[in-house]
Amino acid sequence: MSRAEGWYKVGDKGDHEKYKHPEKSDHVVVPHPRKDMPIGTLRNIYKQAGWEWR
Repeated sequence: MSRAEGWYKVGDKGDHEKYKHPEKSDHVVVPHPRKDMPIGTLRNIYKQAGWEWR
């Protein structure tokens, strides 16, 4: 998540981190980085953040 875009960490539990954006009503949950992240997980993070998947 990008701090430059306004995202900030609001918590973590286990192997996940939760991020919030001041202009969005929901939060985004991101797993702690591993060597490889499944493509479906990455697409879901983009969707939750409102980013366009390219």
